[in-house]
Amino acid sequence: MGFTVIDGIIIILYLVAVAVFGIWSAGVQRSSTDYFLGGRNMPWWAILFSVIATETSTLTFISIPAVAYGSNLTFLQLTFGYILGRIIVAIWFLPAYVKGEMTTAYQFLEERFGADMRKAASSTFIITRLLADGVRLFATAIPLAIIFRFAGVFDGWGDGSVYLLAISIIAGVTLVYTFFGGIKAVIWMDVVQMVVYIGGAMFALLLMLGKIPLGMPEIFAGLHEAGKFQLFNWGGGLTFREFMADPYVFWIALFGGAVFSIASHGTDQLIVQRLLATGDLKSSQKALVWSGIVASAQFAFFLFIGLMLFVFYGGADLIELDLRTTDEIFAKFIVDNMPVGVAGLIIASLFAAAMSSLSSSLNALASSTTYDLLKPVYGQEWDQKKELWVSRLTTIFWGAVITGSAFLFTWLQLAEGEQPAVVELGLGIASYTYGGLLGVFVLGRMFEKPDKTDAMVGFFSGLIALLFMVEGALQQFLPGEGLTIAWPLYTLAGAVIVVGVAVGLNLLRSYFSGK
Repeated sequence: MGFTVIDGIIIILYLVAVAVFGIWSAGVQRSSTDYFLGGRNMPWWAILFSVIATETSTLTFISIPAVAYGSNLTFLQLTFGYILGRIIVAIWFLPAYVKGEMTTAYQFLEERFGADMRKAASSTFIITRLLADGVRLFATAIPLAIIFRFAGVFDGWGDGSVYLLAISIIAGVTLVYTFFGGIKAVIWMDVVQMVVYIGGAMFALLLMLGKIPLGMPEIFAGLHEAGKFQLFNWGGGLTFREFMADPYVFWIALFGGAVFSIASHGTDQLIVQRLLATGDLKSSQKALVWSGIVASAQFAFFLFIGLMLFVFYGGADLIELDLRTTDEIFAKFIVDNMPVGVAGLIIASLFAAAMSSLSSSLNALASSTTYDLLKPVYGQEWDQKKELWVSRLTTIFWGAVITGSAFLFTWLQLAEGEQPAVVELGLGIASYTYGGLLGVFVLGRMFEKPDKTDAMVGFFSGLIALLFMVEGALQQFLPGEGLTIAWPLYTLAGAVIVVGVAVGLNLLRSYFSGK
């Protein structure tokens, strides 16, 4: 089978079609509202698919099947928490955003705590996205490099060169249609690209099932005997310390996943921007809640692929399969078994997953920079044409910066010596800031007395405290030891610190001032 010239042609044609269709689907952009919010008239179902595609990276495509191959279905417990968290956001956060006709998530903070708080939160979002998306864009090259290595493509190239080539192609094509089309192009291409990567994975699954010489009853019986169908882990027999440190104990996964989802879908401009593009509350709520349900189904689908891979390879270990990590298992099947032309389609699917995430980040970064940082200072006299021009320039700027960030992470991760896992690195970066952002939003929604001083002190206290409390990529450079808690609880810890410090400071100030 392998990788052929036809596969290469399919990939090139797909990339060209993405750029052309992305620009065409957006229509004419006359203002920054068109560019960043799609004129506030995007259909809810398109927003639903855009949210899911934005959350899906090439690591989802490759790594989630590997999770099931190496263990079982307990990962799915996290998605139940994600659904619960989105329901809470739909009921509690979205009404405030839609009612105020806000342009970014952080406009709410300005109305509650003043412009400085909005700028601080927006800047935190920008830094987080810059670092996290640099990691994510680098990570997109990992499965592509694995597939090219298996297929013998780019033999003689160093690993770094293959990574840089993949990063440059993804960033270049994505920047083209995001620059011209804005959020409309991003959303409609998210819909298309979700169909492409799910379709590619579905074809691979059907081909796999056709090659397994067993009936479904025999397959399920074997998986059951191997313990692969375990879905719930109640934490029985664990000590309290072990219980709190295991991210796949049901209650940790449910509660931690819900809090993480509240932060990621209620305070992150990357997602909130899409929800504001519908223009009305019910449509936004419908898109958000259903995105949780569909995302859970998507995770279940990729986990099922992992189970079928386990059956196909007879549960063979890495040495038997000549693999470096379990993450390579799906890539090996793709290269070894896909017919001519289909391997190219699968790689196009990986590009699709990568571009849908990157385009969303570019547009969200540009909108936050324009509305939260530039316009309040320089934009008092901007007309619609000037505002649109600035919006597009900021899109180019962030495209270049994120690409540079991905190049930097490529250099760091491929350097000699032991490096943190890419997934852990990305989750660690998000964990440091999501807790702070969620805490200040909760403070603004639930507590009337704390003012902007309390909010600012609480916000930065939460961010700084997490650097010392959370065991992660940055902790190794700081004194002390990180707390041994499961990563889904990091966000909760940060939010509690923010609220606790802000409310406590307000009480102290009130006490000493005699009020």
